[in-house]
Amino acid sequence: MNNFEKFNISNEIIKSLDKENIIEPTPIQEESIPLLLEGYDLIGQAKTGTGKTFAYSIPLLERIDKNSKNILALILCPTRELSIQVANEIKKLILNNKSIKIATIYGGQSYEKQFKDLKNNPQIIIGTPGRIIDMMDKKKLSFSNIKFLILDEADEMLKMGFQEDLEKIMSNMPEDRQTSLFSATMPPFIKNLAKKYMKDPKNVVIESKTLTVDLIDEKVYFCKRDSKKDLLIRLLDYNQFKCVMIFANTKAMVDELVLFLQKSGFRCDGLHGDLKQNMRDRVMQSFRTSNVDILVATDVAARGIDIDGIDCVINFDVPNENELYVHRIGRTARAGMTGVALTIATSKAKGRIEEIERYTKRQIQRDEIPSVKDINNSLNKKLYLSIIENIEKYKDIHDYDGLIQKLARIDSDPVPLLNALLKMIDYNKREYKEIEIISSRRNSDNKKSSSKSNKNQKNNKSSNNRDIIILETNIGKNDNVRPNQLVNYFHDEFMIHREHFGKIIIEDNKTYFEVKKEAIRFFKQQKKKYNKKILTFKELKSLPKKK
Repeated sequence: MNNFEKFNISNEIIKSLDKENIIEPTPIQEESIPLLLEGYDLIGQAKTGTGKTFAYSIPLLERIDKNSKNILALILCPTRELSIQVANEIKKLILNNKSIKIATIYGGQSYEKQFKDLKNNPQIIIGTPGRIIDMMDKKKLSFSNIKFLILDEADEMLKMGFQEDLEKIMSNMPEDRQTSLFSATMPPFIKNLAKKYMKDPKNVVIESKTLTVDLIDEKVYFCKRDSKKDLLIRLLDYNQFKCVMIFANTKAMVDELVLFLQKSGFRCDGLHGDLKQNMRDRVMQSFRTSNVDILVATDVAARGIDIDGIDCVINFDVPNENELYVHRIGRTARAGMTGVALTIATSKAKGRIEEIERYTKRQIQRDEIPSVKDINNSLNKKLYLSIIENIEKYKDIHDYDGLIQKLARIDSDPVPLLNALLKMIDYNKREYKEIEIISSRRNSDNKKSSSKSNKNQKNNKSSNNRDIIILETNIGKNDNVRPNQLVNYFHDEFMIHREHFGKIIIEDNKTYFEVKKEAIRFFKQQKKKYNKKILTFKELKSLPKKK
């Protein structure tokens, strides 16, 4: 028996759930579905991966007028990836009901396709706030007949700057509607939004004793900042994962890691918000079809990515928010599978790691950095298993019988022969840089004097100053440039990200700006592309004083 039947929902939806082998409601579904079926406005608070999509889409599909040719429901999502994921989940539920039509409206996809989808008279629209407003301004979308409004991951929409867009969309809808809002957290703006646009909403809050999955093996490795990439290589070689997601905190680091890993021989690609939609689609398709083994991504770009079979999640950067840690590592250990979550941290991040542990109510294992001997033993084990597997596979092959007999006559001792053959097929020719081992003890176990702490702070400050370069260019106000335009130009032409820039001072014929030392190589690599008369750079010791 399917336990969703207790909600008295249609046989069509029950059949669809059975096909997906979904028979037991999750806690958020258990509490939300009855309230939404009764027509209440609802605020649902639960973490990512708890079944929120079905919690709101099942009641929506039950109550919507299947014969209407008007837009009756709008589901707002923070990203295109989540919009696509929600659409795919709803399509699973309407498999047995062809009369319900949906359309996805998000940036990056051609207007022509979306205009065509809207002409099919969908009852349900799923999309991102920016493109939804764009369509409203073009008079291609009207919400005058809306009966259902759903905000999915409302807190993420707030973080991404959609506050005004949400207000505009909601103010252009009839008051006589059902509004449901789902969010992992409940910041003040969400509460204000609910108070202003919802009618006596019911609250459903789902809390779990632990926020991370027991099937995830969580480990953290501590090293110096300059050794993080070398440690990443060691972890990848030692573990030999088949499918990995690596998270970085900035777009610049995503690009940097992709280039580094590709040069190191890994099949790798990256995903972040600056990529155009066709490129994002290509990257995701390559990852889904295993044409690349490693996907490096920022948190925002990874929203809505739902792929089974990810062996490991690696936090190359410790996330800035506790919830992001939970969201990241939740990409592995899906559908009852086990998974691994590895975090690379510096000594400065020990406090953040402990904060994450308090939040998740779980301890993250402090693990030792794999030695070169450990890595070679791991690779040899993999080689051994591969050989054993192929012995059975090729036991009836006789293509090399003559060669084997010839080699056997060279020496009665097979060891030199096997050594030669194994050396020929041993693919690991990598040399590993030394990584200084630093203490992995928790801060509570370390007693440091305040004078030593102050000394470290001074050293860090001095180090930060040495990391900044001052550059002067021969363009300025007379060229009608603004700081944001310059930053966009440098990104598009030189692949230098916003994160690399500090202060920018624009004068009539010159511009001075701070840039991180690590970004200078991008200028040097691209220097030959440009005529010096068009754009020149000069390094200075300091920024000029304001006139």
